Amino acid sequence: MTESLRRDGAYENHENHENPYQGGQQHAPSPVNPEWPPPPQYQPTALLTEPVAAPPHAKKRRRGPVALLAAVAIVAAAVGGGTAYGIQELAGTDTVASSSTSTNVVPSSQKGTVAGVARAVSPSIVEINATSNAGSSTGSGVIITSDGEIVTNNHVISGASRIKVTTSDGKSYTAQVVGTDSNKDLALIKLENASGLKAATLGNSDGVQVGDEVVAIGSPEGLSGTVTSGIVSALDRDVTVATDGGQQQQQPGGGWPFEFGGQQFNGDTGSSTTTYKAIQTDASLNPGNSGGALIDMNGNIIGINSAMYSAAGSSSDAGSVGLGFAIPINTVKADLAKLRAGSSD
Repeated sequence: MTESLRRDGAYENHENHENPYQGGQQHAPSPVNPEWPPPPQYQPTALLTEPVAAPPHAKKRRRGPVALLAAVAIVAAAVGGGTAYGIQELAGTDTVASSSTSTNVVPSSQKGTVAGVARAVSPSIVEINATSNAGSSTGSGVIITSDGEIVTNNHVISGASRIKVTTSDGKSYTAQVVGTDSNKDLALIKLENASGLKAATLGNSDGVQVGDEVVAIGSPEGLSGTVTSGIVSALDRDVTVATDGGQQQQQPGGGWPFEFGGQQFNGDTGSSTTTYKAIQTDASLNPGNSGGALIDMNGNIIGINSAMYSAAGSSSDAGSVGLGFAIPINTVKADLAKLRAGSSD
């Protein structure tokens, strides 16, 4: 885990629709070959003096593809509208900006650049200072609504009696815990008397691939708004972290305990742990990055940074060694309704 510590005293079901082309083939008479007129007894004079008119059903069949395309477009629009409505219902009254594919948050002139991502997303990343009986800790968070809902790690605010949040423009707010989910190491907090904040756009972590470039923004060691970059090193890593008491287990070098591959890093995770699938990145993460954003090059949030390995044998070894882990943003989106309902798991 990656916050720092200072101790003060110690699909919907689609019906099968009849294919219009199959219907036409089953009920329409055999087509007339224009090179062979009908038998003389029907219209001998007309056939010799006038061209054969195309049967009415032929026109309808030629219109079939156009009508079909129009119908498909209407259905697609209806499905799209239903999807958007579903996202609003999940998000609540202040809708979370959510991208099911990849929205270009970064201006086109700076698309694909770290500077462009940093400029576009930094206003949506905050520094969190949590005070508890054990001391105080610093972490990060991501603004998801303009009125101050913020997603962070549970271990950042666990046991806190007071939470102070500082936005990128230097404004300070008091925050209250809305809901927590220690099993996913997620928490939702809400700023008091906040409005007009810039909400981040939540992307689609299912579309992330190994080798994708990413940017991390957070407050390592209290250095708010720190930007680092790297790539996605691996996907679906089983990372185990402590569900409670993480603040009591901080190591001298600043690393936070987690377990991977049957081995424990940065100290003992304790007996109360949880495991989740994580995105591994080599973007530099340090204590204080916990709860901050892992971002794709279009400016979409694809993960919440949560753990990092630190070779903490000595102070000179402490810090990022390119082994960082983030909770996929789709996990966050799936958990959001539960957090908003006041979960305290």
